[in-house]
Amino acid sequence: MEVFFYMRIAIIGMGNMGSTFANGFINSRFISPENVLIYTRSQHSFQESRNIHQLSYRYKMDSDIGTCDIVILAVKPQDFSALVSDLKQYIKQEQIVLSVMAGISIDRLKQQLQIDKIVRSMPNLPTQIGKGMTVFTASEELDRKDLFIIQNLINTTGKSVYVTEEEKIDAATAISGSGPAYVFYFMEAMIQAAIDYGFEPSQAELLVKQTISGALGLYESNALSTEEWIAKVSSKGGTTEQAIQFFTTTALAEKIKEGIEKAKERSERLGKEIM
Repeated sequence: MEVFFYMRIAIIGMGNMGSTFANGFINSRFISPENVLIYTRSQHSFQESRNIHQLSYRYKMDSDIGTCDIVILAVKPQDFSALVSDLKQYIKQEQIVLSVMAGISIDRLKQQLQIDKIVRSMPNLPTQIGKGMTVFTASEELDRKDLFIIQNLINTTGKSVYVTEEEKIDAATAISGSGPAYVFYFMEAMIQAAIDYGFEPSQAELLVKQTISGALGLYESNALSTEEWIAKVSSKGGTTEQAIQFFTTTALAEKIKEGIEKAKERSERLGKEIM
């Protein structure tokens, strides 16, 4: 059964995020394929496997951008300045611009594109498999209906949180944006420990992968907090308690928070460097 919304969307940039959005919109039956316009500089993009819907690509900006309801900027932040002059020729005041570019503020987007309706978002890598986490904010010119449409679009790639304070985008970059790498880092340490104890690498990977997956399943299946789950797994005087006590006495949690703060500070600096 077709449940497509009649809406036209232009996606500028067909890297990981551009292709993720395009496929997410279409796979969820939110937008029909013919209403997704792709603009990319890469002449070989149509051959890539991530173009699963065989969308036609355009390699130059054109007036069709002005026929779209939403324009998604999915290019690298450092490429933004190069496309502004071309984009300004075709973009219209009533359109919504959704940016996934790190470090480019709403004020800068408004000033350089000369439009008012701006959404700034920070998705993470699991959006590629429909399990992403995206934090977004918007200029005050967007009304509730606009925000509802944007959130529904974003949610085709996972889940989302709307925040009113733009500075939280940098915090989201450090937590959910970079977060998958923190999980993989901890997993790698566990895998190496298993290998050191004599497990084959494939066995070590299975041990850790299933443990992480199972722990997340437990967490999602119940309203217990992480603290409560730690208590459930930790028997008095047992093995888990020993590890947790060591993590606590060595201030591991504080070190993790310090690392996240470093990531946040870098996100803030990047925004200034690409001005």
